[in-house]
Amino acid sequence: MAFRLLRYAIAAMQRHLAAGHKKLPLVIPILFYTGKRSPYPYSTNWLQEFDDPELAKKLYGTDFPLVDVTVIPDDEIMNHRSMAALTLLQKHIHQRDITELTDRLATILLAGYLSSQQVISLVHYLVQAGETADAEAFVRELAQRVPEHGDELMTIAQQLEQKGIEKGIEKGVQIGVAKGREEGVLLGKLDVARSLLKMGMAREAVLEATGLTEDELAQIRH
Repeated sequence: MAFRLLRYAIAAMQRHLAAGHKKLPLVIPILFYTGKRSPYPYSTNWLQEFDDPELAKKLYGTDFPLVDVTVIPDDEIMNHRSMAALTLLQKHIHQRDITELTDRLATILLAGYLSSQQVISLVHYLVQAGETADAEAFVRELAQRVPEHGDELMTIAQQLEQKGIEKGIEKGVQIGVAKGREEGVLLGKLDVARSLLKMGMAREAVLEATGLTEDELAQIRH
């Protein structure tokens, strides 16, 4: 029950933050007990729900442990074995061009701490979250530098290439559609202008009424 009350309190705090507030509210959980056993026979301290309440108090009653990856030197990260690659990427994921990590990342992958599936997941994370002008070229470079995982990396590079082609086609289609719409609007205005001119309206008045330019109106052949 003590843990349940804590959950209710945290839920109320979350609703407070979701409403746009920046600071946590003080929520006082109160249990109204009407059970048959009297007085209330259970603990009202949620830490007592742990097998080791004193250890739980030390953990949850003080500042949480912090591992600040941003201040760990790269050379030290390189010694983190199976965690080295992920830690290095997380440290530098926001830098301007992630390709600057090619040498260090290749060295880590060559060390053989990661499985093929881990390498694939790692590179997908890098491509999605990192900044690079040419992700495909970066992955192809890794594939050449790390032949042990070359096939998997080349597959990712080919997927990126295909994605780039599809994106280019999609963009081309969008541009074509937009251009077609613009041309359609222009043709419609020209039809209106042609009718107005046939009715004897002055060119200046036609330009003002349709929004056409002199060059566009000049397309009409009498």
